[in-house]
Parts: sequence; structure tokens; C-alpha cells
Amino acid sequence: MTITISRAYDSWAQAQNAVRALEAEGIPSSEISLLANRYVDDKYTTSGPAPRLVTKEDDSAATEIGAGTGAAVGGGVGLLAGLGMLAIPGLGPVVAAGWLAATATGAAAGATAGGIVGALVEAGEDKDTAHVYGESLRRGGSLVTVRTDDANRAKVERVLNGFQPIDYRARGNEYRQAGWSQFDEKAAPYKPTSAELERIRRKWPDAAE
Repeated sequence: MTITISRAYDSWAQAQNAVRALEAEGIPSSEISLLANRYVDDKYTTSGPAPRLVTKEDDSAATEIGAGTGAAVGGGVGLLAGLGMLAIPGLGPVVAAGWLAATATGAAAGATAGGIVGALVEAGEDKDTAHVYGESLRRGGSLVTVRTDDANRAKVERVLNGFQPIDYRARGNEYRQAGWSQFDEKAAPYKPTSAELERIRRKWPDAAE
């Protein structure tokens, strides 16, 4: 039986290194997804081609979203080489690679709902947790999601937990204490503060460049 395991991280380096560690443990890159706020790196916030907002009706969208990842995996260089920019409802431009991106845009075959919360719930994530993960992304976090089976569940969880993911229960309580109730796709765009930018761009010890 296929299961989905997700972890959110405060820093971009944590998420990147979690992906590299998963691949090193033999988890196929095709089963890993990475979504991150565009503020993780200046190169994603400078002027350039606008990220594409795709819809369910766009038959070519899912293919295009996965094309970079497929080429990267085929070349043996891993998921991170396939990172690109696209727009997701409620998040706006994000840095993304992997299967969850197509579901989040509503472009995946059989997807019933677009948006990050809909994509996570469709993949099997608890709805309340999906809302916290969505808000974490909106505020500058990075999300790693893995499709796997029961045989590899412990290994995947061990790897993901090794890079200090957020405690989604504590983070959800923190958000609620500040007046938040759930992820809102219609909320105004969020720009991280200087302190938040420093946090999301913080280097992980021994992180690869």
C-alpha cells in the first residue's frame, strides 16, 4: 500500500539535505517532491520569466511540470536539478520539483482539487496538518513529501526527522495564538521579514552548496 509522508522545514538547506539523504538511501527521486517559498534564494525573487499558473484544463501542464525532474533523474543528478518555478493558488510563485507540484496546481491526471491543502489531503495527509504545512510554506518554509510503502516507512521517517522538521502541532498552535485559523488561498501575499529571511536561508551544518 502506498503511503505519503511529509515534513516541513524552516530552512531551505534542511529541506535540500533531506532530499539528498533520501536519494542516498535509495528512495527514487520520482517518489519525492519538494515545494518551497520563492524567498529561499535571491535567484527566485529577481526579475525573470514569470512562473506559470496552470489549470486542470491545461493538458500539457503536468508533463511540463515533471519534465525538468524527469530529465534530472534520467541524468542521475537527482530531484534538485529539476527545480523550477510555478504558481500555486494561495501561495503564488513557488520553487518546486516532483509529483506533488502537479497535484497542487490541479494539473495531475485524476486530481480533484488544486492548491497545496487539496494536494496534501488527496495524497493522504490529515486535513488539519495540511493546513499547517500550507501556512508554513506561505510564510517561507519548505516541504518535502515522499510516496513510499510500509516496508520503507521507518527509513523515510528516520531520514526526514534527521533534519529537524517543524513540530506541526506546536507550529499550528503558534499560528492560532496569533489569530490564524486555517490556510486561506485568498489571503494577501506574504513577504517574510528580515528575521524570517535569515531563518529560511540559514545554512545547515555541513550542507552541500
